[in-house]
Amino acid sequence: MLVMRPAQMADLDEVQRLAADSPIGVTSLPDDVGRLRDKIAASETSFAAEVSFNGEESYFFVLEDSATGKLVGCSAIVASAGYSEPFYSFRNETFVHASRELKIHNKIHVLSQCHDLTGNSLLTSFYVVPQLVGSAWAELNSRGRLLFVANHPERFADSVVTEIVGYSDENGDSPFWDAIGRNFFDLNYAAAERLCGLKSRTFLAELMPHYPIYVPLLPDSAQEAMGQVHPRAQITFDILMREGFETDHYIDIFDGGPTLHARVSGIRSIAQSRVVPVKIGAQSTGGGRQYLVANAQLQDYRAVLLDLDWAPGKPVTLDLEAADALGVGEGASVRVVAV
Repeated sequence: MLVMRPAQMADLDEVQRLAADSPIGVTSLPDDVGRLRDKIAASETSFAAEVSFNGEESYFFVLEDSATGKLVGCSAIVASAGYSEPFYSFRNETFVHASRELKIHNKIHVLSQCHDLTGNSLLTSFYVVPQLVGSAWAELNSRGRLLFVANHPERFADSVVTEIVGYSDENGDSPFWDAIGRNFFDLNYAAAERLCGLKSRTFLAELMPHYPIYVPLLPDSAQEAMGQVHPRAQITFDILMREGFETDHYIDIFDGGPTLHARVSGIRSIAQSRVVPVKIGAQSTGGGRQYLVANAQLQDYRAVLLDLDWAPGKPVTLDLEAADALGVGEGASVRVVAV
């Protein structure tokens, strides 16, 4: 059984194995043992803290095969984007250029650097092994953290954002970066993203142009790359779009990938999930459907994917294996949402 749980320092080697295979652009999952150790340590501190509002906390989850102990995925939530440094994005805007005398009225697409999304909670660090891409287990790896938000709303903002990795070719070159960022740094896209992963995106963002960028002046290849999703990030994009995230207003300042945004109250896994009591017994075979099921714990948070014959308003029946994986017993409560 695959179980989603908080990362522990003992997972460091396995997490680094996952990070080494993550695509360029996932700077929140650097292939660097020191940064990953710090990431896990910060997460352990956050899970242990008593929190009444979203602050500097970050929560890092792993997807573990309980039969082998191997990790097959990971994901994270930052409670407040830009808490310690600005969270930069490009905002899509329209400028109007008009001449009454010539009777010309043009609307021009521009990109304005901003940190409008600072303070929102941020989904980061998503990765699943290739064998699980497109499976319900990928849903667990992404949406399981949203069930955690539903269980502990005081720890998070009212809105959630995430940056989706944008387009780059097989050589690791990004047309959007080459058209804008590379003019300010003598680095190709892959090198810039590696530097961001090891240090910070902020110091690069601070050297990017602070005046509006007129999109029609960019090369066609850069314009076409805006809002495009890297093939290996498509699964993340698809899951979150089904969750009700929107993609029109912001893009990433480095690769032009879409920045998704949603109000917590409108996210499907949160709005449609239900807290129900547990009954221990044999699960009926046939007639069920797949559900994500999560306990209500904090440091011992667990989420799994189960086939259940459950009807709203009724207790959910779990067999001993599922109850043990979730760390719950008869009469406990779990949160469930359909896949």
